[in-house]
This record gives sequence, structure tokens and C-alpha cells, in this order.
Amino acid sequence: MKQPLNVGEICTRNVICVTEDMSLKQAANLMRSEHVGSLVVVSEVEGRHVVAGIMTDRDIAIIAVARDFDPQTLRVADVMSNEVVTVAPEDSIYDTLAMMRQKGVRRVPVVRSGSILEGIVSMDDILEIVADELQMAVQAMTTERSHETRTRV
Repeated sequence: MKQPLNVGEICTRNVICVTEDMSLKQAANLMRSEHVGSLVVVSEVEGRHVVAGIMTDRDIAIIAVARDFDPQTLRVADVMSNEVVTVAPEDSIYDTLAMMRQKGVRRVPVVRSGSILEGIVSMDDILEIVADELQMAVQAMTTERSHETRTRV
């Protein structure tokens, strides 16, 4: 039997990153051009990206736009979340899904020791895997019914 997948196997490795000093307008334009709903905020440490925060399109809407701040003057640091929920590459998708539900987040950076960025996994990534597994279960039940019907006749 195949072992449950871990997030390191399904995460997106090409993560769109920004730094804390980038303007909010630049970050929002990057989100639009890259078609992403979040940006991982990183610091560079010894040539590696270390996760410093995360900023979502919702953060921009709730913090900047709804409060009438000028997006030209705000920086990513003004809007991002510093308390980032992360997972390790070897964490199971089921444990990750449970943690996302508990913390109320839809995307989590995948990091290895020292908060070094490996990728990002979203609720959509996990749901795609779970949906595939459910489809296989449905196919197995359909095959079983078909086999049972043929043997009863």
C-alpha cells in the first residue's frame, strides 16, 4: 500500500517572494501579474531565502484598502503577517490540512530547519489530491458493483 503523500511531494517549488521593504503597490502588481493570492516575505541569509512573513490579497483588502491607507506609501512590512504558519516537507497532507483548518489559513510555506523556504502548499493543492483519492474510491465501488452484478446473473 502506498504511503500517504507529504507536502514536500505536492508543494509548489516556484514561490513568488518579496522583501519587507517592497511597496504595497509593487507587491499587489506582482500578485496580479503572477496570478497568486499570496506572497511569501523573505529575508536573505547566507544566500538562502528565510521566511519572515506572508502577505495575502485579503491582507491588502482588509488592512490597506478598507482603512483608506495610501497603497503608494505602505510597504509590505506594514501589511504582512509576521506570525507565519509553516510546515515541513515531510509533514503529511492530512496533518497539514488539519493544521490549516485549526489556524484558519489557506496557504502555508513549506520550510526546512532554520525557516529556509522550500515551497508553498495551498488548500487547493491538498484538495486536488484528496479529490483524486475519492475518485479512485468511487471507481473501486463502481467496479465492485459491476463485478457483483455480472456474477449474480
